[in-house]
Amino acid sequence: MKVQTASPAVTAEEWQTWRAFNSMRRQLDLEIERRLQRDAGISAADYSVLIFLFDSPEKQLRANELGAALSWEKSRLSHQVSRMEKRGLLERRECDTDGRGTWISLTADGTRAVLGAMRDHAATLRKHFFDALTPAELAVMLSASTKIMDSMGDELCESLDN
Repeated sequence: MKVQTASPAVTAEEWQTWRAFNSMRRQLDLEIERRLQRDAGISAADYSVLIFLFDSPEKQLRANELGAALSWEKSRLSHQVSRMEKRGLLERRECDTDGRGTWISLTADGTRAVLGAMRDHAATLRKHFFDALTPAELAVMLSASTKIMDSMGDELCESLDN
């Protein structure tokens, strides 16, 4: 039997790092959301769905593939797709070969929305993220992000499956 040991205490420097990271992430998310709303009339969640579909080979994905790509639970994806479908950005249809599957596809309006957002979104990221860091800092950010995501691998997959 494995005995649980107490986790080491978080140091003052570690708390400072966490708070700074968390604050930066929230502020960056808010700025991206504000710009997408202002410049393209869509939310960050809309953009996430649209860009995954836009980048897919036939501008469509099965619902379970889209949910997995976004790391979203089934109910969140369903609600988001319903809202976007009502606005004419997406269409949902049953899979011909599998009655349980659903295809989610970009419409012409969805394609226009994502194309209209891409340039401004890239400029926002350039200004507030890429240009704020040196190439070495970007490399560290990539490495750290990958390590953190890898450390949650199994736990993250389990939470998405439920």
